[in-house]
Amino acid sequence: MDRASAGLRGVKTFQPRPGFVVQAYRFALDPNVSCQAALRSHCGAARAAYNWAVGWVTAVWWQRTAEQSYGIAEAELTEWRPWSLPALRKTFNEVKKTDPRFASWWQDNSKEAYNTGLANAAAAFDNYAKSKNGTRKGARVGMPRRKSKHRAPLACRFTTGTIRLEPDRRHVTLPRLGTIRTHENTRKLQRRIANGTARVLSATVRHQRGRWFVSFQVEVQRETVKVARPEVMVGVDLGVKVLAVTADSAGQIRYIPNPAHYDSMLTVLKRLSRRVCRRQGPDRRTGQQPSRRWLKANAERSRIHHRVANLRADALHKLTTSISSQYGTVVIEDLNVSGMLRNRRLARKIADAGFGQIRRQLTYKTEWNQCRVVVASRWYPSSKTCSRCGTVKAKLPLHMRVFRCDDLDGCGLVMDRDENAARNLAALAAACSTGTGVAGDLGTRVPKPRGADQKTRTTRQAPTGPAGRAGGATPTHSRTETRDLHQDTTIQHRPW
Repeated sequence: MDRASAGLRGVKTFQPRPGFVVQAYRFALDPNVSCQAALRSHCGAARAAYNWAVGWVTAVWWQRTAEQSYGIAEAELTEWRPWSLPALRKTFNEVKKTDPRFASWWQDNSKEAYNTGLANAAAAFDNYAKSKNGTRKGARVGMPRRKSKHRAPLACRFTTGTIRLEPDRRHVTLPRLGTIRTHENTRKLQRRIANGTARVLSATVRHQRGRWFVSFQVEVQRETVKVARPEVMVGVDLGVKVLAVTADSAGQIRYIPNPAHYDSMLTVLKRLSRRVCRRQGPDRRTGQQPSRRWLKANAERSRIHHRVANLRADALHKLTTSISSQYGTVVIEDLNVSGMLRNRRLARKIADAGFGQIRRQLTYKTEWNQCRVVVASRWYPSSKTCSRCGTVKAKLPLHMRVFRCDDLDGCGLVMDRDENAARNLAALAAACSTGTGVAGDLGTRVPKPRGADQKTRTTRQAPTGPAGRAGGATPTHSRTETRDLHQDTTIQHRPW
């Protein structure tokens, strides 16, 4: 048994009851000084358990590597240590009582804190094994590494024990932490629990931007909301100057402006960042502690970042809710957001727009309303295709904001490029079957635009008939195939 298969385990995902969905409710906390210390202790215990699990499993990996360098046979090498959650939990419960790293303080925290770290370690090893075997999508995942005490985010999850919302709607109770006051009212969840239409599955405390939050994972009964126009299909084209352009099959065009919350606060953030830099901040190399003025300035800057994040989340939720509650079919693009963020000129604008969040929210909100989501292929030329005649441009630079059709048959379409792309996406939903849900994937029938391949290099598809005509006549609409120039290629002219 190799290293990858030694720790793989079957994971049973939670399936909600019919008519129920799994939803998260998040509330800000107002803990006192002693409660803040307890929260930090639980999060530190989760990090310590994670580091122990990583060291315990990888120690055998390095031992086997050393033994192989000595010429020891494969059958005589040290056995692999499993990294499944039950195996890690069983071994940790035996070690924590005698190991000097945990023996003196492990009883101060809930067992859920250590279970959080062990579960994260098991998931990290699983992701590494699946990525190495090629069964995990996305970028390659490296070996799990230890978490730093100074840089690791503070988080701890509770799945058992006393987890409840108090009837006064201003306090929550968590295992070993006791009752903690919330910064906001919890009535939106507490009344669902009181009515029996919601059940708390777990709770996660997290420290972000100078504040503590608690997130409840809840199984909630949700009734299917009938959309306003179930027979209408809409295409959503995302952008930077305009956040989204929607074009439905009824011919209605809608422009959603980009609020640009981060850019609006950029001047204030620059001023506050300069103020923070002028204060005496922490230095891990010399052990210097931050001054009170630095802590105060940093907290003020964190409040601005927190406000920007809240404004962005509110705007995106309002946008996706309005789309998912109005149309029966929504067409979105499979954008390479991580690749787009590598553009240093547009990275800040794209990150502020939240393209990934829009797709994620549209996906689960349409499922709540029993609607259909069609994801256009990443190589579908929505902006380069003429929405009237279907001709595909060879190139359409980003600075060209107006689409002009180059068809020689007399189309002459002139339209805003974002509106043209939204129209093409709306038409794509009517032409493709459900299949895998991704237009262009295997099992999905999608009409291929004229001359469009994966890189949209060709402007028009060559006919299947003979190349020549009687008497050498050439049609009046004949065109040459235009391709991008490279150093080792030339333009190839082929008769129509």
